[in-house]
Amino acid sequence: MARFINGCDASVIIQYTGGNTAEKDHPDNLLLAGDGFDTVIKAKQAVDAVPGCRNKVSCADILAMVTRDVIALLALVYNDYIKTIMLTLFNTIPMCKQRRILSLQQVSNKIYNFSRQNPVDPTLNRAYVTQLQQMCPRNVDPRIAINMNPNTPRTFDNVYFQNLQQGKGLFTSDQVLFTDQRSKPLVNTWATNSNAFNNAFITAITKLGRVGVKTGRNGNIRTRCDAFN
Repeated sequence: MARFINGCDASVIIQYTGGNTAEKDHPDNLLLAGDGFDTVIKAKQAVDAVPGCRNKVSCADILAMVTRDVIALLALVYNDYIKTIMLTLFNTIPMCKQRRILSLQQVSNKIYNFSRQNPVDPTLNRAYVTQLQQMCPRNVDPRIAINMNPNTPRTFDNVYFQNLQQGKGLFTSDQVLFTDQRSKPLVNTWATNSNAFNNAFITAITKLGRVGVKTGRNGNIRTRCDAFN
């Protein structure tokens, strides 16, 4: 999953060709919605079909705009049909933002084999552990997925931080935001103040969108989002 180290280059869309190891085939990315990949590819084709726009808009540009629009739409009250369409796209955007679904295989170690001393991650809420174990029995099909946010999985909001306060952070890297005294005040602020979270998110995502941007001869715009030029 491409992360904001050297910027977002939409590399997760690249298909395996025999000569490259596809990022999208990594176990962590197998749950990404195929319809979402197709939508981004078709959007790129539609843009390039306009002569004046051809080879001027990158796949990463399209992902950035899709991310913006999906977040805006998820923050509104839309009917289930619109939400389904938007979430199909949204679950394809983790290369540039937080993942919203997890495979049960990713969860299993947290609730069965965390460590020798603690088979269950001690930072997890006990009632939540019971719920997870019911959804994720031992040796379950690893292709089955669950929502990372058990409370408002179809809404873009600050409930994620409320979950951390309750010990419902599935990723250790998430839950430590609340257990670490350096970041705990921020979690508490965003958990109780949705406007503060929204404003902070806008600032952060804008800064991240400027990381590692390549211009001129330093990079290239792929002709096809799913293949190298």
